[in-house]
Amino acid sequence: MTGEEVGPVLEAVGDGVVLVRVRGSLDGWAGSVELAEALTGVADGGGRRTVVDLSGVDFADSAALLALLHGQRKHDTPRVTLVVAGPLSARVRRLFEVTGTLGAFRFATDVDAAITE
Repeated sequence: MTGEEVGPVLEAVGDGVVLVRVRGSLDGWAGSVELAEALTGVADGGGRRTVVDLSGVDFADSAALLALLHGQRKHDTPRVTLVVAGPLSARVRRLFEVTGTLGAFRFATDVDAAITE
């Protein structure tokens, strides 16, 4: 990662909800491996919901999508809800659209909606 980009930041927001914030680019070079690792750890942690905040992500590629799909799969096993929160940038939303994976995830308009839904 370069410059201001940092890996996923995890934050417990109460009542079994973990917020995973991601910023900058999320691709094969930056952040995707860390996101997959973070989502695996959270799924194994016994919470009831994980919110992945992608509102600060300006670019994501197939590596990012793979990390999210892996995370979704890990969350299905212990029956922990995974919610992807926006608002999503046009480039990130397009990734889900062109790959046909919009239906693979639960989306929320923002973090607050993802936490309370």
